[in-house]
Amino acid sequence: MKYGCALFARPYASRGRTLHEFSVSVNLPYFDVVLQRLEKNDPEFEIAFGRHVHWGYWADPSRARQTAEDYALAAEALSQQVYSAANVANGQQILDVGCGFGGTIASLNENFSGLNLVGVNIDERQLERARLKVAAQNGNQIDFKQGDACALPIADQAFDRVLAVECIFHFPDRRRFFDEAFRVLKPGGYLALSDLIPAAWYAPVARLGASAGPTQQLFGQCQVCTMSAYHKLAEESGFAFTFKKDITANTIPTYDFLLALRKQLTNAAFSSSDLAMHGLKLVGRLGMVRYQVLGFQKPA
Repeated sequence: MKYGCALFARPYASRGRTLHEFSVSVNLPYFDVVLQRLEKNDPEFEIAFGRHVHWGYWADPSRARQTAEDYALAAEALSQQVYSAANVANGQQILDVGCGFGGTIASLNENFSGLNLVGVNIDERQLERARLKVAAQNGNQIDFKQGDACALPIADQAFDRVLAVECIFHFPDRRRFFDEAFRVLKPGGYLALSDLIPAAWYAPVARLGASAGPTQQLFGQCQVCTMSAYHKLAEESGFAFTFKKDITANTIPTYDFLLALRKQLTNAAFSSSDLAMHGLKLVGRLGMVRYQVLGFQKPA
């Protein structure tokens, strides 16, 4: 779900195989639904989620229009918020972990030149779409690799920047990911990510909510991390904590769009998803869970 969705106008296909012929080693119910709708050439899903599958960012939330086109633009803007936190520039080596359909890679490919772009994802179905839809331009190079964020198939000190756009809560061990990001970054390199972070006092409740049925039916397994825990992760992994931006208010229109879209779906896995979505919207508005963009630097 990103700006420039015409890039993804072709129906999803993969050398004669359907989506369900790939083995999947991760439980992501919302991706299952998105992929099914894309396979059926659902025009609204193609526009809204054909490129990105993450929250949107509206500079002025009051102007959100609750259309698929508007949501795609907002999702593009969120990716840009994250990679801007990493100080991306032309000519860099950039790794996008949890790359999904390659939307952040596509955005970088369109807006920068001379980049070596690598996307890693554990779900081969998502990578198949990314390979079909994202073609290198502007002197960039692009590669998509299947792999685990906590055991990256990447050589030491290979990248200038590592990105993780709204996916880290799915990783089984944040510390292992931080160690891996530190390993593959060159000295002076940056890690940037986005995450839904609970207030310290609310974290025990957030953990219970993350393991509850409605949340798991929508998002699968999710891990919760507080801001103080992120500071500890950075220190233990060797990173300097360099950037923090609270964009909660800018993401709130996401919930209204997804709740409206939910009414069109009859998928059994989403039977209780309205409860999870309403809950996330409420705790965001009350400041109990904040959507944050974070940046970290490996010492030079």
